[in-house]
Amino acid sequence: MKEEMELLNIKNASIWASEYLGKNVTQANISYLINYGKISKVGKNGNTQIVKEELVEYYSKFKSDRQRIWKEKLGDDLNWALSFEELKESETTKHVNRLHPYKGKFIPQLVEYFLDSHIDDFKNEIYFKKGDIVLDPFCGSGTTLVESNELGINAIGIDVSVFNTLISNTKVSKHDLHKLEFEIKRITKLLYEFISSTHTPQFEQELLAELSVFNNKYFPVPEFKRKVQMKLIDGKKYGEEKEKEFLPIYYQLVEKYNIELLQPNNNSFLEKWYIKHIRREIDFVFQEIKKVEDENTKKILTIILSRTMRSCRATTHADLATLIDPVITTYYCSKHGKICKPLFSILKWWEQYGKDTINRFKEFDSLRTNTKQICITGDSRQVDIISKVEKKDKEFAEKIKEKKINGIFSSPPYVGLIDYHEQHAYSYDLFGFERKDEFEIGPLYKGNGLAARESYAEGISDVLINCKKYLVEDYNIFLVANDKHNLYPKIAERSGMKIVNQFKRPVLNRTEKDKGAYAEIIFHLKEK
Repeated sequence: MKEEMELLNIKNASIWASEYLGKNVTQANISYLINYGKISKVGKNGNTQIVKEELVEYYSKFKSDRQRIWKEKLGDDLNWALSFEELKESETTKHVNRLHPYKGKFIPQLVEYFLDSHIDDFKNEIYFKKGDIVLDPFCGSGTTLVESNELGINAIGIDVSVFNTLISNTKVSKHDLHKLEFEIKRITKLLYEFISSTHTPQFEQELLAELSVFNNKYFPVPEFKRKVQMKLIDGKKYGEEKEKEFLPIYYQLVEKYNIELLQPNNNSFLEKWYIKHIRREIDFVFQEIKKVEDENTKKILTIILSRTMRSCRATTHADLATLIDPVITTYYCSKHGKICKPLFSILKWWEQYGKDTINRFKEFDSLRTNTKQICITGDSRQVDIISKVEKKDKEFAEKIKEKKINGIFSSPPYVGLIDYHEQHAYSYDLFGFERKDEFEIGPLYKGNGLAARESYAEGISDVLINCKKYLVEDYNIFLVANDKHNLYPKIAERSGMKIVNQFKRPVLNRTEKDKGAYAEIIFHLKEK
């Protein structure tokens, strides 16, 4: 009986869990477990308590058992220290590292581990020092550049995607935050006025009121999620039944307020994945951004709008990262355990991301060092690094010529896993950026068959061969990869290099849909 078990309030539960796991577990973390049905709630009216035994059972999965089980599956050479499991998400996405979502990026602590000046049982020498130059030929969203700045190291990034280059350079550039704040407030005020002239606010207000009544009746929190968790109810079947039951209410409101759901065409990403009301607001904000004179401010506003657009696509909450089909009606949301609705306005996310961006730049500004970081757009297999950097910063280009680059830290694309251009298709469509999909190495559309693997290995080798021209003789190269096809020994051989060490790390913070044992290897390469 629960009455005979030890009960903890939320504060004491967070204290106990922090001691048990050896890391900070906040009261918000405990509340999340209750609200999502991971553990049951005892008591009410502001006196919420939980059963300690349930908390022990839940967290025991994340303690020593997981480490033991993963090592059994992935090998004893798994370096658990490189899991960084003691860190909260806010730490692994610190400051500008979460300026914009990006698939396949590594956490900043992994970069810091290899670039900083510490040594330990696994990393027994220092590879880079302050004032050095590091290269990331697959720059992505710029994590290597950001961490290099924090550590007092100069850095160059290369990426074939012009949008990735924009994200990376925006992160490391210095900005006038007063100008940025002024422009965000100006555009937000105008967006308020634009929305107020439509009937969208009244529609959403009435829809939310109807959803609140319906969800409180059929999906009480946290009781419903707990029943699903305990398999006392088939959440999917029950949810789909209630989804159909609510749809007539939804369509009545759509008709009442003359809401336009679909755009006339679906020939482009913007036409297919955005409800018409959302598209109008996106276009309105974009036109206002075009009026901004300061180029740096304009670039940040572009990133904020892009981030907003990603969150406002016509899809379910559960499928936001991987789109399946456009959703333009209310639906049963497996993530939140209730009936949810599509978005009809970008205002909430535009405001939230605007404030968040300013705060992230302020935090990063307090950590900045007086070093150079630049990302250039180009094909790393053949780009002339010096001449490209020279166009942006002649002094830095001369420094590269004189000192040369000390090494590489990068995460190359995986074979047939991610479409790096398509993940930001909404931004390419709106902003008119030139797409260069044909230059991607290991693209999704080629799959991961034998021919695709051979092409991938050749592509990565060509990158290393080209980049070697700019490196010091005793360089250090670190490449992060899940090499399930065993391609990197061949890549090293083709590039005239040897793998001198491998660091295998467990990757813990993956999506809710895939929590299985998974590892990646950091290959340490040097000249053969």
